[in-house]
Amino acid sequence: MPLTNMWTDPVAVRVALDHLGSLAVPDGPLGSRTTYRVGGPAAVLATVEGVTDLQKVAAAAMASGLPTLPVGRGSNLLVADRGFEGIAVVLGEGMAEITICDKGTVVAGGSTSLPVLARRTVAAGLTGMEWAVGVPGSVGGAVRMNAGGHGSDTSRLVRSARLVSLETGEITTLGAGEFGFGYRSSMLSDSDVIVSATFQLQAADDREPERGAAELTDIVRWRRENQPGGQNAGSVFVNPAGESAGALVESLGLKGHRIGSAEVSGKHANFIQADEAGSADDVRALMIDVANRVRRELGIELHTEIRTIGFVNEGES
Repeated sequence: MPLTNMWTDPVAVRVALDHLGSLAVPDGPLGSRTTYRVGGPAAVLATVEGVTDLQKVAAAAMASGLPTLPVGRGSNLLVADRGFEGIAVVLGEGMAEITICDKGTVVAGGSTSLPVLARRTVAAGLTGMEWAVGVPGSVGGAVRMNAGGHGSDTSRLVRSARLVSLETGEITTLGAGEFGFGYRSSMLSDSDVIVSATFQLQAADDREPERGAAELTDIVRWRRENQPGGQNAGSVFVNPAGESAGALVESLGLKGHRIGSAEVSGKHANFIQADEAGSADDVRALMIDVANRVRRELGIELHTEIRTIGFVNEGES
């Protein structure tokens, strides 16, 4: 049965589709676009290629009253089995351009893959973005969530970003110091879509031309050795101050703990794996169960890094 017949106002969906035309489809696959590869459809799924398309989405949202959801590459997203009741926005390849400028300046489109950006900048003789080869996300998501790893993060490199609000269609440019970056966070709202971002990198040492490529290889190797592959969204919980979330979960013997089609990874306890053709609701239930056990038994509150969409009790942790 189509999602729009279950819980989304069909009139609102029709209004949105009329505004978006060929940019959108009804009941578009959404959960399968995430790295968990589970979860339901979006009432409306729009694929955009630039600012004009994003402004059309904003107009469709205002006319229909439907909520919006920028998807990116889905590496930090869990969509409920019942799906998302609004307009999900996927950034197309037209927003994945990379421009290497003078003096280490790099401009990348919002849908640019972070591993691709890492490899391109190293190939151009630049350093600073190597850590991103191990993050399976996009530039837009990296700016919004201040993605990072291996001792660095987005906030150290980004100098400006151009964005469009899906609430108003307004175009804004933010400069360094205006993002409100925190640990895996920024002040950007759920409706802000990064069109492009400008990064400042450094020229690599000419005496060590292979160092960047070797660092990429080391990071990829470390990831394979220490983190599970398969259907997951990376670290589930933010590390509490002075603690490792994975170590806390492991200390309770929860590696391999399972609810339905979801399991705490036996390789790294801060990862939750989804079975093929599994249930997003099982993944969410396991997240809640693990957090509750850590709270009860260790007195420590865990907060998830994963953005959960479409669940009935979104306030649960």
